[in-house]
Amino acid sequence: MSTIKKFAGETAIYGVSTIASRILNFFLTPIYTKVYSRAVYGIFTEMYSYASILNALLSFGMETTFFRYLNKKEGQKEVIYSNTFMMIAIMSALFLVTCFTFIHPIAVWIQDGRPTPLSDYILYIKFFLVILVIDGLSVVPFARLRADGKPGRYATLKLINIITFICLNLFFIFAIPFIIKNNLPLANFFAGWYRQKWVGYVFISNLIASSLTIILLVPELIKLRFRPQKKLIQEMLVYSLPIFVANLSFIVNENLDKIFLGHLLPPSISEAQVGIYGACCKIAIFLSIFINAFRLGAEPFFFSHAKNENAKQTYATIMNYFVLVISLIFVGVVANVEILKHFIGKEFWEGLNVVPILLFGYVSLGIYMNLSIWYKLSDQTKYGLYISGAGAIITIILNLIFIPFYGYMASAWVSLIAYTSMMVLSYILGQRNYAIPYHLKKNVAYLISSIVIVWFSFVYFKRDLIMGNALFVIFGLIILYLERHQIKKIIASL
Repeated sequence: MSTIKKFAGETAIYGVSTIASRILNFFLTPIYTKVYSRAVYGIFTEMYSYASILNALLSFGMETTFFRYLNKKEGQKEVIYSNTFMMIAIMSALFLVTCFTFIHPIAVWIQDGRPTPLSDYILYIKFFLVILVIDGLSVVPFARLRADGKPGRYATLKLINIITFICLNLFFIFAIPFIIKNNLPLANFFAGWYRQKWVGYVFISNLIASSLTIILLVPELIKLRFRPQKKLIQEMLVYSLPIFVANLSFIVNENLDKIFLGHLLPPSISEAQVGIYGACCKIAIFLSIFINAFRLGAEPFFFSHAKNENAKQTYATIMNYFVLVISLIFVGVVANVEILKHFIGKEFWEGLNVVPILLFGYVSLGIYMNLSIWYKLSDQTKYGLYISGAGAIITIILNLIFIPFYGYMASAWVSLIAYTSMMVLSYILGQRNYAIPYHLKKNVAYLISSIVIVWFSFVYFKRDLIMGNALFVIFGLIILYLERHQIKKIIASL
């Protein structure tokens, strides 16, 4: 139980920073959806979807590779750290030069005949290219902080990043117009270049926040010692390639639907449809926060604990608690959709029906992330490629078929189907190749129960707050009763 306590403590620290960052960022959503039209918010959503996919390209799975090789080659932390960073730096440089060379045709392709000026798209792309490179170079230094057991510094830097981003957003969206309107000092200066309701200021804020973060990571960067080791680099690339493809496939599953919506629907409505879908996706943030916090704490813990005699039993126990918590969050968020919808503008509410579908997709994704440890620990990362690749194929084919007919509702269902397929496939292959004694019947029972309760809350009771939260409380009390003995052990250990 002390091992579980250690894991819970590390995850809690990362979780606090992740939750704080995501919640703070979430509070920008009502601002964006009230200041910007659905079409403009659609541009915002689509550009960040491209950025997410390219971010996976630049990191090349090196974060996981870094942790794995720290575990495999003890005593070589500095060598592994420097060589991992060097590979990302080289890929980032090549990426930046290539994209700037072909920036005009890239912008034409993204614009795709939509009314937003091509010159704006070129600017947006330039901003994001620099953001992506900076964020890519930050991946390994942040991984080092986790490996060194410095969650406090990690959390501080992440919070500084998001607070900077938020403050700059507020400055561009509200402060500058206020200064100009009231003819305050610097009003003439701002009036000379400021554009009302231009979404590019969000991207500029991101660029400044990312630049500040890489500057604050200088203490980690100065520890780099560039002594390339060809054999080590080759080994790490071989290990990382399947993880890279798996990560890329996962990001494709997460973001490609928004890009497809922008290109498969008529140009006159595509930006608005992407905006509605993107805004409603934000309501699912509370579930994705927990998943991200879990991942940050879980990955280094799983690797460091792999050699322990009871490792597999520990992983099964962690999965059990994970399913409990994620099922409760799923039910709780759906029960309070009528409150959460006020965080997005009224013109976006027509897309609320996608929320429960997206949420259970995140449930499946979270379980898949937990399950995926088997192929990472057993150095069978090719299976990660197969599983995520299958998910990506499902995402691409089904979106291409159904988006033209059903719009963003198709995207939501396809996302759910892809993540659930990945979850099931990972479990089956994992039990064949690296069996972990998961409490399958119990976990499935909790998941099915949560789905039934969500259906009653959202469909039968039509999102009624009182009935939804009554079901949520009953579900929570049942879980407390059924898990009372384990909960007592956890409390005693703490």
